[in-house]
Amino acid sequence: MQQAIEVARHAGWRAIALNRPERMNALDDAALAALVAALAEADADPACRALLITGSGRGFCAGADLASISPGMDLGAHLERTWNRVARALHEAKMPTICAVNGVAAGAGASVAFGCDIVLAARSARFVQAFAKVGLVPDCGGTYHLPRLIGEARARAVAMLAEPIAAETAERWGLIWRVVDDDVLLGQAEALAAQLALGPTQAFVLTRRAIAAATTNTLAAQLETERDLQRQAGRTEDFAEGVRAFLEKRPARFSGRAA
Repeated sequence: MQQAIEVARHAGWRAIALNRPERMNALDDAALAALVAALAEADADPACRALLITGSGRGFCAGADLASISPGMDLGAHLERTWNRVARALHEAKMPTICAVNGVAAGAGASVAFGCDIVLAARSARFVQAFAKVGLVPDCGGTYHLPRLIGEARARAVAMLAEPIAAETAERWGLIWRVVDDDVLLGQAEALAAQLALGPTQAFVLTRRAIAAATTNTLAAQLETERDLQRQAGRTEDFAEGVRAFLEKRPARFSGRAA
């Protein structure tokens, strides 16, 4: 039986594939529960130091499977059970997260991509906040990430007009990190995951926290945030190893452990 969420374990990192290609990887409640479980399992594994999320087939993710949602439902309660848990898991992940976007990333599927630390997109990829087409509001963190990534003016237009954004435009706007040719997307994403898995995991996570705080902090508050997070980073084994490696003129061998 086909699994809606497939997990592949590699040395130091994991890949999670959304696997409902016949539905353009639109996720129903069962698939979302499986995705939340896969994210939690990766987070609980100290050997997992990077996470790659991708989609099977022609598209990354078409968002919510509308066949599983009906008018009259309490969509707020539905979000708390499903997509909000995904958004929180990505935001709080104990390792860097990478998204490889193949084809369309629509609705909450686009929000999942924007919730990852680093986004690679195939040249054929498209991003669309399709919520307005069905009379809804962007969710799964969409209204959190969009203005931070591209500013309020573009965020409003992207959300209200629901027009597809080409991968090259998304890169130019700063919505994603990099566009690559379709045939090398997965290979480059996997190489990036393997690279990050060898890095200072705690520093990566603390860096995410610092950057997230910067959008609302004053300079004074941000300096305090950097002070507190640097204190934590300075207590890790990886900081000590990084200094040793620098002084010994050799590559660092980071463990990813907090202490």
